[in-house]
Amino acid sequence: MTQILYDGSYEGWLTAIFEIYEYKLKDVVFAKEETSNTLLFSNTHSVTTDEVKANRVLNGLQQRLSHHGFHAIYFAFLSELDQIEEILFRFTAYVFASKINIERDLSRSEVLNVKKAAHLTGKESHRMKAFVRFKLTKDGLYYAIIEPDCDILPLIEQHFKNRYADQRWLIYDSKRKYGIYYDLENVSTVEMQFESNTSSSFLAEINDENEEFFENLWRNYFKSVNIESRKNTKLHIKHMPKRYWKNLTEKIPNLNKR
Repeated sequence: MTQILYDGSYEGWLTAIFEIYEYKLKDVVFAKEETSNTLLFSNTHSVTTDEVKANRVLNGLQQRLSHHGFHAIYFAFLSELDQIEEILFRFTAYVFASKINIERDLSRSEVLNVKKAAHLTGKESHRMKAFVRFKLTKDGLYYAIIEPDCDILPLIEQHFKNRYADQRWLIYDSKRKYGIYYDLENVSTVEMQFESNTSSSFLAEINDENEEFFENLWRNYFKSVNIESRKNTKLHIKHMPKRYWKNLTEKIPNLNKR
């Protein structure tokens, strides 16, 4: 068994796929460098991300898959499901070994699992476009904290750049400890330590003086548009799962009641 150490990036994973074929590696297991433990009785192959090698794999996949199938690989990778790298490797191996398009061969577990993983990421990114709640800081920066199941920041970046092109903003993924920052011209990736449960006193220090007023205004509006006689808790939770609530303004208690 060979342990493949890579940097955790999509380009790094693609480079690893290239080198698995290049060095004829067998029985591979993927591991991110920062969390890897050497497997007992295994060889270790370290991968240095190489754009040329990554693009060669991408070009090969693009020639053999539909537009949807090609992008499904990236979406599935971002799902971060357990053993998704191994699942995707078996999927790509099947793609390269077949003379026909294999996307509809759902009898193969790797095809079905990639399809499910891609759907999960797509659903999560769609939800995040609606569930991001910005707060305004004293220096005019709009920031939002999210904690999605999948790594969806790369997928929602363009949406928010287009929608909020006239203001500086930061969307921070507290689960993965990185965010995307828009400076009115470009979007860049930033790494920082900022917890979703940061104390209210700290937030009061950095937030604009009118932020509390507007948050409470939004909560009151949210309550006013809900018709109690038509309340359907089960349907509500289906469309707005509880795992998102701690970062939704309308689900956080009124600040004046703390």
